[in-house]
Amino acid sequence: MDQKQCLDGVSVAQRVVAAGLGPRVHAVGGDVLLRARMCLMDYLSCALEARDLPWPAQAAALAVAQDAVGAHVIGRSGRFVAADAAFANAVAGHGLVREDMHAGSVAHLGVVVWPTLLALAERHRVTGRALLHAAIVGYETGAVIGRAVMTESLSRLFRPTGLVGPYAAALAGARLLGLDAQTACHAFALAGNCSAGLNEWPHTGGSEMYFHPGFVVRNAMTCLALAGQGATGSASILEGEAGLFAAYARTPLTAELALFAADQPEIMAVFNKAVPACNFAQSPCQAALSVMQQVQGRRIAAIRIETTRAAVAYPGCAARGPFERALQAKMSIPFGVAAVLARGEVAEANYSCLDDAEISRLLAVTTLAADPDYTAAFPRRQGARVSLRLEDGAELSAALDDVIAADDALIRARFTAAAGAVLGEAAAQRLTACVDGLADADDAGEVARLCAVSLPSKTETFVRAQ
Repeated sequence: MDQKQCLDGVSVAQRVVAAGLGPRVHAVGGDVLLRARMCLMDYLSCALEARDLPWPAQAAALAVAQDAVGAHVIGRSGRFVAADAAFANAVAGHGLVREDMHAGSVAHLGVVVWPTLLALAERHRVTGRALLHAAIVGYETGAVIGRAVMTESLSRLFRPTGLVGPYAAALAGARLLGLDAQTACHAFALAGNCSAGLNEWPHTGGSEMYFHPGFVVRNAMTCLALAGQGATGSASILEGEAGLFAAYARTPLTAELALFAADQPEIMAVFNKAVPACNFAQSPCQAALSVMQQVQGRRIAAIRIETTRAAVAYPGCAARGPFERALQAKMSIPFGVAAVLARGEVAEANYSCLDDAEISRLLAVTTLAADPDYTAAFPRRQGARVSLRLEDGAELSAALDDVIAADDALIRARFTAAAGAVLGEAAAQRLTACVDGLADADDAGEVARLCAVSLPSKTETFVRAQ
């Protein structure tokens, strides 16, 4: 173990866990609690909207029923083994590719934190404030570790959510369960052995990406249970000679990992996506939407997209086709921009137009490049510029200094629509009131219970029959 990291015989993991279990989160203000509630609402919105897509249906079909004491799957009927429910809920939350994003860690933390906590809250009666505090700790853990370990080269090979997600979910769960520091550290270290997720899927459009957060939460819950049974993990899991940094980053841990050391908790750096596509495609698509308004029906001869080097380098983001699956198009910055310019909107429907002739023509005349100024500002800001040359010789351009995130009004509108469509208007109103009042709620498990439907739909019956 690195002596610089092991202070007075206390490992990095032990210090991280102590901070995660400590009182600092109690001091967070109302703005932080509101941010956590909006992240929860957006997560639930994504899971409800994605409910009948293939991958959430596949994950839910694996859940084993457990009457009376089981946990709920969002938008479905019945009770299930808690880890199975958490797995299905994580996959559903990731199903639209619209999950929340922490740019500094290149990770989607909500899809591993919320499913874990919601499942545990159904098995162990906890307050809503305790659940929110545990979630804030989970976001903080994944963000701090991710900022330190993730590099451009590492994220080309391994899925950041899969690498840092187990630590986030395990420590969030340990806090919610009130584990002592030693048991929590064992769970945290055991979870580190579950870091996984390869980034081959952007090249093929394979659906394994959707299941990464499901693997995270199932493994995290298993590690919490193992630690509770007395299983032990390596306290040097982060900085050891075969720990996270040496094994994945191939470099020693040199920076101090400290939770809640910044001016604001890391959850305040999380943004909610405006459109269902890769994080790195958001700003370019938004810039394309802006410049499109100047085209006024004229024909585009050439497109140049400039954004961060991180965006250009991330797997699948520079792809120009041909595309076999919608997921490949959702990852592709050139496709996203070309689709906006061809169709005049940023919408889910864009990604079902893989063979559209105009999109294909625009892709053929598109150049994608890294801009040094945007690169220097990342991850604090995610800027992009889209420049067009028209066939009449005119040149047009639009730029954004940062991504335009979904604001609270959009999050609420999407949630209201999704919950109403799946649960019914009355149930949606009860769920909304529950999330809004979560900080003062006595039973956080009510959130998951309100997300369930009373009877299986025709779609669900069909999926289970398969």
